[in-house]
Amino acid sequence: MVPRRLPALAGIAAPVCFVSAWALAGARLAGYSPVREHISELARVGVPTRPLMTAGMVGFGVLAPVWAVGLPRGLRTSVGAAGLATLGVAAAPLGASFGDGPHVAAAAASYVAMASTPLLGAHLGAPRLSRATGIASAVLLLASLVDSPVTGLLQRSGLGVVDAWFVAQGVRQLRG
Repeated sequence: MVPRRLPALAGIAAPVCFVSAWALAGARLAGYSPVREHISELARVGVPTRPLMTAGMVGFGVLAPVWAVGLPRGLRTSVGAAGLATLGVAAAPLGASFGDGPHVAAAAASYVAMASTPLLGAHLGAPRLSRATGIASAVLLLASLVDSPVTGLLQRSGLGVVDAWFVAQGVRQLRG
């Protein structure tokens, strides 16, 4: 039996793990630009921030499915998929001997799951804000796939709006 509050706390802790890791690792890696570069560069094979960034991904990947246990069925699937796909991103880092293909596939699955979650969860409250969050996330994450001087900023914004939505929903669950 899962304690009632544990899933909600996991919904808050999952994005906190991920965002904290990318913020700390990005600040530690000399020459790294969070505006220009993807988060995955912080976990690239051979980069000194790899353990920290990988830990943040694993934290999100493990905690998101714990949160999913306390959610309605449709959300359970998208949140669980986001967590599992993020574990895939951690397990298949850029620069691995098997190539970057598995990393790209896992990141794409994570993007789809993350952006779809607020769309699927619009019925939980603040439907317009939830839909706007999902659409903004999808647009920003798609835009981050195009190499530009703001690729990293677009990615962080696309993931960040959904991470904020996760935290808000976790807090809502704790209060409810």
